[in-house]
Amino acid sequence: MKNNFLKYSNKNLLTINNKSKLTKEEKERILLIMRHNDTELNDLEYNQAVKYDHRTYFSYYFSLLKTNHLLFKIINKRDYNSQMIKLYLFVFNFNLNYAVNALFFNDDTMHKIYQDGGDFNFIYKLPQIIYSTIICFVFGFVLDFFALSEKSILDLKHEKLSKNMESKAKVLIRTLHFKFINFFIFSFIFLLIFWYYLSCFCAVYKNTQYHLIKDTLISYGTSMITPLGIYLIPGIFRIPALKKRKSYLYTFSKLFQIL
Repeated sequence: MKNNFLKYSNKNLLTINNKSKLTKEEKERILLIMRHNDTELNDLEYNQAVKYDHRTYFSYYFSLLKTNHLLFKIINKRDYNSQMIKLYLFVFNFNLNYAVNALFFNDDTMHKIYQDGGDFNFIYKLPQIIYSTIICFVFGFVLDFFALSEKSILDLKHEKLSKNMESKAKVLIRTLHFKFINFFIFSFIFLLIFWYYLSCFCAVYKNTQYHLIKDTLISYGTSMITPLGIYLIPGIFRIPALKKRKSYLYTFSKLFQIL
């Protein structure tokens, strides 16, 4: 019966309360799923997770991808982030990878390409690809702070009801407007810089465009593929922690989940 509540997740609360075949605990689990998105379910306190979170390993794994992986975030319709901004971030990150990889092309790189007869030397380029991936990850992390609104909205959502909730909501809206405006201004300035630098680079070094594009695709592909492996780890601790009532394993899973 652990997964029975899933088929009711799209029904209204009144219908659920009238389901006589469901136990009180199952009704509570249904309501929790309906009222919480993936981020909230993944961040449940241990005692709540033991009681309500009966997801399988792969359900939890996919929820991590939907909340943390840039590509999967786009298909996640239940988060509190702007769909337009998520699409914009996806495109911006590719341009960021393109520009950062171009910055690594220097005289030594050009000479190596000449020595190799124009062939793509993956071993030689590997450190450059790793460095550019790390730089883009750090840069993207800062951008996410200004671009994504889910954390701020969830903080307000989980606050206890008070008389000044309406004023807090207005403050949050103003704060998000300020963050979004700054995000679009600065990101657009960076895009102009990327465009100018890459235009000059490709005009001067016409024969290296193939190498630059290949480096960019490998770097960007690495940043997309790496999380697929990393997010396999938290479930290894979380699922046994909930089944065997091991709180310390649950703590480990939350630590890996942050990555």
